Amino acid sequence: MPPSFDDLGRFSDVALLILLSLAQGPKHGYAMIEDIQTFSGTLLEPGTLYGALLRLEQRGWILPQPMEERRRPYTITPNGMAALHAGLATLSRIVSVGAARVALT
Repeated sequence: MPPSFDDLGRFSDVALLILLSLAQGPKHGYAMIEDIQTFSGTLLEPGTLYGALLRLEQRGWILPQPMEERRRPYTITPNGMAALHAGLATLSRIVSVGAARVALT
């Protein structure tokens, strides 16, 4: 049986996870929680999600939309998309450096 690395932890840049979820289209909180868990394995608690949504809205990276059946969807803004691209570029550099360093061992 291969070793389990579950104790290593999950990816935890909440802002990046939210922006990545919204890059697929508008979503309300619960839909974001489910999407993020599906693509990253990270289960966000509602308090963590809604605190991050408030910060992202204050930065102008997401916009709340009109309520739909007691749920408020959010959309990513052009500035939010630029922040997402920058965050993904940073992750790409980290992966490249990590792969190179692992190859040396």
